[in-house]
Amino acid sequence: MAIRLTMTPTEEDLTGKSKWWGSADLPRGVAYPCYDGGGVDEEGFEDTLTFICQIRLEDIAPYDMEGLLPRKGMLYFFANIDYFLGDDEAECEGSGEWDKASYTVLYAPDCSDLVTHKIVDCDGEDIALSAEAIAFSECEERDSGFKLLGKAFYNEYEEYAEHLSLLQLDEEERWGMRFFDMGMVNFLILPDELKRGEFDATVVYLHTL
Repeated sequence: MAIRLTMTPTEEDLTGKSKWWGSADLPRGVAYPCYDGGGVDEEGFEDTLTFICQIRLEDIAPYDMEGLLPRKGMLYFFANIDYFLGDDEAECEGSGEWDKASYTVLYAPDCSDLVTHKIVDCDGEDIALSAEAIAFSECEERDSGFKLLGKAFYNEYEEYAEHLSLLQLDEEERWGMRFFDMGMVNFLILPDELKRGEFDATVVYLHTL
């Protein structure tokens, strides 16, 4: 089984909660990730990766029957996807495996002291898409759409046949998000790496028809 993600626009304050888009709420002292593998603190942002979502793990614990993920804390996903959100001038990752510098997965076991990192343009305007609430439900392991765990919908790659899909991104017209020709992006990780919490071992792969 896998965990379906269903996103809904909301006026609710999602600070410290599971959310899609918006601004990342990182533990104090944890730098916001950048393309070069480094990061910046809350005082400034340059060459930052796009914040995709944060998952409060206690929200999905009832659906994680195999206990693959920790029961507490927050899981964060960042990637270089501005081009796929309609920014034609942004650097573009291609089909296949992405460069390690183009994405980051972070896990924070303690979320008692979070700092919201708002990404702004040169005029100080917030450039992130509006935060959306996430509802969770069960789905089949090879389903399409947005999901956690399970297997990637596309499975044409032999070298990653044993990997789980930690997060799967599908296309969504509401956000103008497209991955070339009916593509999907998967954050892939081996089950043993996931159980050990080795999130830096994650591989990102873009599959297209």
